[in-house]
Amino acid sequence: MLDRLSGRSHYCFLDGYSGYNQIAIAPEDQDKTTFTCPFGTFAYRRMPFGLCNAPATFQRLMMSIFHDMTEKFMEVFMDDFSIHGDSFDDCLAHLSLVLARCEETNLVLNWEKCHFIVDEGIVLGHVVSSRGIEVDKAKIDLIARLPPPTSVKGVRSFLGHAGFYRRFIENFSLISKPLCDLLAKDSKFVFTSDCLRAFELLKERLTQAPIIVAPDWCRAWSKAR
Repeated sequence: MLDRLSGRSHYCFLDGYSGYNQIAIAPEDQDKTTFTCPFGTFAYRRMPFGLCNAPATFQRLMMSIFHDMTEKFMEVFMDDFSIHGDSFDDCLAHLSLVLARCEETNLVLNWEKCHFIVDEGIVLGHVVSSRGIEVDKAKIDLIARLPPPTSVKGVRSFLGHAGFYRRFIENFSLISKPLCDLLAKDSKFVFTSDCLRAFELLKERLTQAPIIVAPDWCRAWSKAR
């Protein structure tokens, strides 16, 4: 998804309004959502948050609505719709098609969270633009201010945050090995100088993360010597 979105000149980012609640539950299935409270027994008529199949059901519905547009000029992830174009006019034309489809299917958008005709945006925690794919600076600033972990839980949390952007860090597995060793079963927690060096190096690499450019598969490729 990120590779297809990056490298475009203009974007529109749309957000669905109370996504799950826009899906009606079939009358014969409403009793499956029954719950009891001090005021009586009730059942949902609209799909609520919290059902185990709700995410898959919602994503499947969105893909069916925009089946002829996804991977062409828009990407869909749950209730977040990303529209792109290689020019202002292209992006505007694509936006018109998407909005018309929303009207046809009674899909309601949250206009307060929508952004129209911008040159970059945040998708799945990454910044996409004509330059390529970048890390989200706000998230990196938070990671850069983290103190050295003092427990296994802290190490696991840090590696989880840093690992989210591992594609931007060359030799991530090699650098993080001293920290990963602390997570081994029955391993005694000793935060050595090697661990501290790995911790600081990962933070440094994240703050200096490169911009990733998706390959152009339409061009001819040659084998590197």
